[in-house]
Amino acid sequence: MTPITEVAGRRVTLSNLEKVLHPATGFTKGELLHYYATAAEALLPHLRDRPVSFLRYPDGPDGQVFFTKNVPPGTPDWVGTTEVPRSEGPARMVLVQDLPSLMWAANLVTEFHTPQWRADAPDLADRLVLDLDPGAPATVVECCRVAVWLRDRLAADGLTACAKTSGSKGLHLLAALEPTPSTEVTAYAKVLAVEAEADLPELAIHRMTRSLRPAKVFVDFSQNAARKTTAAPYTLRARPAPTVSTPLTWDEVESCTTASELAFHAEDIAPRLARHGDLLEPLLDTGRAGSLP
Repeated sequence: MTPITEVAGRRVTLSNLEKVLHPATGFTKGELLHYYATAAEALLPHLRDRPVSFLRYPDGPDGQVFFTKNVPPGTPDWVGTTEVPRSEGPARMVLVQDLPSLMWAANLVTEFHTPQWRADAPDLADRLVLDLDPGAPATVVECCRVAVWLRDRLAADGLTACAKTSGSKGLHLLAALEPTPSTEVTAYAKVLAVEAEADLPELAIHRMTRSLRPAKVFVDFSQNAARKTTAAPYTLRARPAPTVSTPLTWDEVESCTTASELAFHAEDIAPRLARHGDLLEPLLDTGRAGSLP
């Protein structure tokens, strides 16, 4: 029998709790659901009012992995949705607004990805994101060096950068913005990426061309485009181990010497939240949002 539990007054169907989803550690679906329940207080503010794209991996990372952007069939009527403009016509997407909708979505086995804008203001970004992706043999260590340069460059323009791991190989830098057209944010982010390459030619590159990226950190500015999404803070990733996109202190970024120092798993997050709180909380404070120069 498929278990049903009550979450904040909503009946949520759960399934396959013993199924192993992250084979490197034997991490099960039940453990995945427990992780999201314990991380919810920090995660939900970063999802709220943003249409969510699901990168689903119901049979683990070695099974089928696929994006779901439209509201999935069978979505309960109490899960929030919103109409989202698209070039081919408007579509409806899920809003994960509360703990019941988070647990319903987590039961689908998914990464959570969001745009840099809110549902009530499509194409107006309230966050800037730079995705730092290392080309082997570069690792997150080299990403950290580029991140520090970008942090200081953003500070020169009055923007405060926060950092998190991608949960995969690299880093994400984010900064809160006053609502700004996504096209303008993308153009500004490209300027930063080009400047990083010019100032750190041995480390950074702004072009996606694979042949140019070995041993370099690709500064991906394109995720600021209105149609793009980025892995949300605290989301588990579809990897062999249950890695998490984890907020960092700048001391951790500046002192990183090995990639393993910034590899965080689901069990690491509760202790980090107890010690640091949500290190990305500045992104939620509209009073700290900056404007582009």
